[in-house]
Amino acid sequence: MTFPQLGNIPFKYKKLAIFGIVIIALVLGIGYLTRSKPIPVVLQTVERGTVEASVSNTRAGTVNACRRAKMSPAAGGQISKLLVKKGMRVRKGQILLELWDKDLEAQERLAQEQLKTSTTRVQEVCTLAEAAQREAVRSQELKEKGFISPQMLDRAMSEAASRKASCEAARGDIEQSKSRIALARAGLERMILRAPFDGIVADISGELGEYATPSPPGILTIPAIDLIDDSCMYVSAPIDEVDASKLRIGQQARITLDAIKGRTFSGKVRRIAPYVLDLEKQARTVEVEVEFDKSAAKDNLLVGYSADVEIIYDTRKQVLRIPTQTLLEGNRVLLLGSKGTLEERSVKTGLSNWEYAEVTSGLEEGDRIVSSLDREGVVAGARVVPEEAKPAQ
Repeated sequence: MTFPQLGNIPFKYKKLAIFGIVIIALVLGIGYLTRSKPIPVVLQTVERGTVEASVSNTRAGTVNACRRAKMSPAAGGQISKLLVKKGMRVRKGQILLELWDKDLEAQERLAQEQLKTSTTRVQEVCTLAEAAQREAVRSQELKEKGFISPQMLDRAMSEAASRKASCEAARGDIEQSKSRIALARAGLERMILRAPFDGIVADISGELGEYATPSPPGILTIPAIDLIDDSCMYVSAPIDEVDASKLRIGQQARITLDAIKGRTFSGKVRRIAPYVLDLEKQARTVEVEVEFDKSAAKDNLLVGYSADVEIIYDTRKQVLRIPTQTLLEGNRVLLLGSKGTLEERSVKTGLSNWEYAEVTSGLEEGDRIVSSLDREGVVAGARVVPEEAKPAQ
């Protein structure tokens, strides 16, 4: 440092001048050394992209099968054949179990024998009826030629009519026998439990020799077999009543499962309940069903998984957007100024969700705003420095 020429200034004033200059230099030096360092912050660049508006479930939803049947035989009886095991895949119409049915089989055999007897009787009676009819025709011809009396013709005609009636009655016995056979077979069918659709056996509650009981109306009993069609799955989830009016059948949705971390499944809204659930101590909700896309079938989803759904009801593409987490209360953001200091900026937003918010005014594409708002000292006017990105793991 070069001191000014002090000339002929008295010595004591020279000392004061030198002392003052030293003090000023010390103050400036200390101020420079102790000035606040710039705060490292994470910045987000304002860009264009897609913004979606969506609603989510208020409580965890549940994965269900589109078709699930908890079945018992139509009749009660002892299980004589159990043809499937838990976890076994079955085809539509395949027999799952059979009840003891020897008595019904005997009834069917009896009906078959009765049908044979009735058929033989029909052949006999109807043959006699045909003969009586031919005799009546000949008697008519003889009467016309005067060879027999009217009384003999009348007896022949009556005999033919009687035989014809007996033939019709015998044919009626055949129909009765066929009906008995059909009744016996229907009884046998009630003793058999068949798969109503392709699926997987989830549970079996009976064993060989045990007694299976159908469920009477109003009385719940354990089903013999629980069958699930796992080719089609959907999530049933409660949506707050405030958001229900935004939903429509066919809207796109994203599904996440607690059991499968890091995966998001696509789906569509398949049903919206036509009423609001009003449960005690719970918010009023509307039950919504979201069906998985066909591509999810290969993921072996299990019925009963807990799930969350995000239903997208509006989408805007190529709009100015910022991460929702960068917004302060009152729709304000901290913008990096040209001199490295933060400036507070008010913005107007449009469509938004938990990830992005549309910006309609207040920012320009390429602006850089702070996303690490939770760090100490990050306020308007603070000097900051962009934090270097951490290398990928």
